[in-house]
Amino acid sequence: MTPKEKAKELINRYLKVLAGGMYDVRGEAKKCALICVDKILYGSRLFYIEDYGYWIEVKQEIEKL
Repeated sequence: MTPKEKAKELINRYLKVLAGGMYDVRGEAKKCALICVDKILYGSRLFYIEDYGYWIEVKQEIEKL
């Protein structure tokens, strides 16, 4: 899965969770996805994670959406 596809998948998953409201939740889903990726990146600093660069790209793609 490309970083752009992963970024879209994360946002879409959070959209499903937050969609119960009556307002546009896309911005909130984006914030949740960024929090998720930030936690992964923080953990990868504590424990070596091979795909650190991939998650940096995912974060960049989320920010573009």
